[in-house]
Amino acid sequence: MECCESAVSSLSWALVLVGLFYLLRQTRIHTPYGRYRDPRSRCCPARLAWFLQEAPALLLPLMLLLLPGEQGGRAGGRTGGTLLICTFMLHYFHRSCIYALRTRGQPVPLDIVLFAAVFCALNGFLQAHSLLHCTVYPQDVLTQARMAVGWLLFLFGMTVNIHSDNILRKLRRPGETAYRIPHGGLFEFVSGANFLGEILEWIGFAVAAGSFPAFAFAFFTVCSIGPRACQHHRDYLKRFEDYPRCRRAIVPFLL
Repeated sequence: MECCESAVSSLSWALVLVGLFYLLRQTRIHTPYGRYRDPRSRCCPARLAWFLQEAPALLLPLMLLLLPGEQGGRAGGRTGGTLLICTFMLHYFHRSCIYALRTRGQPVPLDIVLFAAVFCALNGFLQAHSLLHCTVYPQDVLTQARMAVGWLLFLFGMTVNIHSDNILRKLRRPGETAYRIPHGGLFEFVSGANFLGEILEWIGFAVAAGSFPAFAFAFFTVCSIGPRACQHHRDYLKRFEDYPRCRRAIVPFLL
């Protein structure tokens, strides 16, 4: 498949612009899912919703990766691109096949599920097409410091994200919807430890990939879930009189 540079550029800039819009929007209103869900909205069960909305970002890259004759004889580009897209898919395999089965979250509004599924499909195509068809990496890409630093940051962020999700999951028994104060891990420092972990994941991915689409996605992630961590922090402070005042929202000791 030939690189479609116009589509890659357009989708990447769309990520940046939508990220900015989403950032500004969340300074005024909450995105209506989770604890901010409108009880009158039509919803999808949490486990099914997470699978449906996250699976496109796993399946589309997998499809592109398995197409025959990818990248011809560009061995360096093939190795680097394959490693990076498998790294991308690792996150979405966990989200759609493991997290989705274990979550005890609230039902998700259908419009949120639809928007998320479309976003994951477009972003999955963008990242996979960019890495497999548009970006050529040198033969020694796997030994470069940038790749190692980015990949390790991704793994650290994913570990934080999964560990934090497990802490939140254990706060509820099956069928419960009550909120409690999370403790342990990076929750001792920030209210949005799970969000911080995911942000670190995609910053690490962008550093390793060194491509505009990857940095655009990292920027979108910061703009979309960074404000949500701040909203959760304010909600915790209002909800619990004994909430630790030393915690920050998303950046330890700072924000």
